[in-house]
Amino acid sequence: MSLGPVMLDVLGTELTPDDEARLMNPLVGGVILFKRNFASIAQLTRLTVAIRALRPTPLLVAVDHEGGRVQRFHEGFTRIPAMRELGMIWDHQPQRARHLAHQTGFVLGAELRGCGVDFSFTPVLDVDHGRSGVIGDRAFHSDPEAISELAHHLLLGLKEAGMHTVGKHFPGHGFVVADSHLSIPVDERKFVDIELCDLVPFRKMISFGLTAIMPAHVIYPAVDSRPAGFSPVWLKDILRGTLDFEGCIFSDDLSMEGATVAGGIVERASAALNAGCDMVLVCNKPESADELLAGLHWEMPVTSRARLIHMRGAPHPVPLAKLHEDGHFLKALKEVSGIGISSPELPLA
Repeated sequence: MSLGPVMLDVLGTELTPDDEARLMNPLVGGVILFKRNFASIAQLTRLTVAIRALRPTPLLVAVDHEGGRVQRFHEGFTRIPAMRELGMIWDHQPQRARHLAHQTGFVLGAELRGCGVDFSFTPVLDVDHGRSGVIGDRAFHSDPEAISELAHHLLLGLKEAGMHTVGKHFPGHGFVVADSHLSIPVDERKFVDIELCDLVPFRKMISFGLTAIMPAHVIYPAVDSRPAGFSPVWLKDILRGTLDFEGCIFSDDLSMEGATVAGGIVERASAALNAGCDMVLVCNKPESADELLAGLHWEMPVTSRARLIHMRGAPHPVPLAKLHEDGHFLKALKEVSGIGISSPELPLA
């Protein structure tokens, strides 16, 4: 059984019969974990092992674990700083900021891989225009060049840890005030204004080897009347065509208010997949997941299957307990733990 185009969540800290039934559906290809799925490192590891054991081709396991306000696992994990902290260091010590971004990516990725998580939906590539509360300090900076540099070094750290990267929220969520979790944001800017600012980090990260992208549930009416995640113009013409992106495209959560313009849950998933997404996410609504699995008809393209398989974390990750016996990891851990805390500058060597 190959990977399907749907990523779902599970109810708690271990799989229930309902979870198992959903995850065995051939339309499912992955699981996204949340805070409610975590009690301890040992429990999380058992859960990811159980998820993988369900099917001959193991499901992908993902999480939103960016740092700052968006960190799902805490006890036993390093406190990952909000990316804004790296941006603030960049303003005075850009080389140190690059180094710390690399170390942050390495620690974040190594800890998650050590528990069996394939990848995190990170980094945020949105430009901080000082307008979006939901993005806010999740953004590295207001300067697209600074974002590109810091995100590149985060990518290098994640890659060192055996983890791929998912840039979000294409083509940029930072200019709109509205929160797409709660409403349908509209960005009235012309394409050229978006291209010369918000698209810069995406373009550069694609050249650096960005593995996957998540589009925004934002409407850019000067380009298309549909939100980017449902728009063939944004995903096929611009992202695949103009920007030459060949990696995986994940929808943002189709349960969000910003996705409701596309209709019911089956219509949303169909619209996102037809627009160019390889996988769609449905989170925190089991009834919607059941409706989608009963109603979606989708022939998975071979290219989408290949892109999804590529998202799997590198094999043989170091277990978390063993990581804490590794000097390289412990050095990175010390440096990352000091970000955002008044401390003397740490040497780069």
